[in-house]
Amino acid sequence: MMSKSKDVELYEEMCRVVGKVVLEMRDLGQEPKHIVIAGVVRTMLANQRIKRSELTQAAMEEVIRALGYEA
Repeated sequence: MMSKSKDVELYEEMCRVVGKVVLEMRDLGQEPKHIVIAGVVRTMLANQRIKRSELTQAAMEEVIRALGYEA
């Protein structure tokens, strides 16, 4: 069995992070605009009490950059 490349793993984790945020926003009745998604991910990333894998940390930073903002 072939292992996934780091880029594929990062992309899949980015999709998981964004999907989770969008679904939570929907549940709260908020419209998932890119600026709001970036802000939510940024806030999540700032919470140092939650331990995250290096992959998740990198994915969150990349999501923020992909949406046009700095991490």
